[in-house]
Amino acid sequence: MNKKPFVTYEKLKEIVKEYQTPFHLYDEKGIRENMKALREAFSWNPGYKEYFAVKANPNPFLINILREYGCGCDCSSLTELMLSKALDITGQDIMFSSNSTPAKEYAYANKLGAIINLDDFTHIEFLEKTLGYIPETISCRFNPGGIFKLGNGIMDNPGDAKYGFTEEQLFEGFKLLKKKGAKKFGIHAFLASNTVSEDYYPTLAKILFELAVDLKRETGADIRFINLSGGIGIPYRPDQEPNDIRAIGEGVREVYERTLVPAGMGNVAIYTELGRFMTGPYGCLVTTAIHQKHTYKEYIGCDACAVNLMRPAMYGAYHHITVMGKEDAPCDHLYDVTGSLCENNDKFAVDRMLPRVDIGDLLVIHDTGAHGYSMGYNYNGKLKSAELLLREDGSVQLIRRAETPKDYFATFDCFDILKNMDYNV
Repeated sequence: MNKKPFVTYEKLKEIVKEYQTPFHLYDEKGIRENMKALREAFSWNPGYKEYFAVKANPNPFLINILREYGCGCDCSSLTELMLSKALDITGQDIMFSSNSTPAKEYAYANKLGAIINLDDFTHIEFLEKTLGYIPETISCRFNPGGIFKLGNGIMDNPGDAKYGFTEEQLFEGFKLLKKKGAKKFGIHAFLASNTVSEDYYPTLAKILFELAVDLKRETGADIRFINLSGGIGIPYRPDQEPNDIRAIGEGVREVYERTLVPAGMGNVAIYTELGRFMTGPYGCLVTTAIHQKHTYKEYIGCDACAVNLMRPAMYGAYHHITVMGKEDAPCDHLYDVTGSLCENNDKFAVDRMLPRVDIGDLLVIHDTGAHGYSMGYNYNGKLKSAELLLREDGSVQLIRRAETPKDYFATFDCFDILKNMDYNV
């Protein structure tokens, strides 16, 4: 598969006349079309709901686009809850899935009427002490342990993950929660990340649906929803094929009708908490080549760095790079593409074959629409970039301005140093 940017070189040249690189650019049309496909894929389930994983991209403009299609918010922190509240997303349109959770965050989630998804058996008592009671609607996160496989391939290692109840704890937890006043239950699990496989959701669904049948039989719990969480991935590499979300939805439907319906549970709602799948391919980081270095290797230095996209530095993750205007040129030069941080892992690509890169060339780093800007930080005093939205009509909207030095120094307001700060640089 040939990965092509969603923005043309001509359009990008127009954009950089107004907005300085680096910046993240998002594709409104792509996000909308993807959301429509997701809704269609699960339209067979009347109670279906997607809770967008805010952690993937906490931009209110993008969340509002998804909200037009019925999305709620999957929140994992106080500030994500606050953002949802500011967007008038409250009540059971919020799924609060957190771990090692401070009491005040549980309290605020409950104040908003969010569905609380407990991560641990001990959190039952912790939540009751925090609120003074157990909410009538409650969810619990399941971790089956061991190694999670699809066919003969190892996908992830839940047994090494810090999340979720064991199976034994889940049964005891449901019984205890019922005694404490819970009336409506949900089950949640996340067993693998960024799967480029149409078998992941159906396989996970089979595990959770069979578990739900057993839980209902043994505890009498009224299970209202099963949350498949996230895990559906995107094709970061050009040789990967994208997931067919309609085939995935159909696979889940088949397992649902084979497992839940015969058990008298044909009214259970299916929830998802997708983030990467929702926005990942519909964002890119645009950066300019500003230096070349010829030492033991050939380096291209960009005006972006790991502050703008840390996945390659943190995970060694692959992100495809297009040298704009040279899309059809031969990839006959071997480069490390780097940023300017004082860390040797600040590289967007290592030993990457690209067309010849010249100073001033615009580089598009693909698939940054999720876990791109949101994972940014300020090491070396670097400032986070702007975020732009390419609208369906071809116009461009600033949806988050770039940080300024004044933003960076704002938390020093308890020191006299600020009166001597020169911001005219």
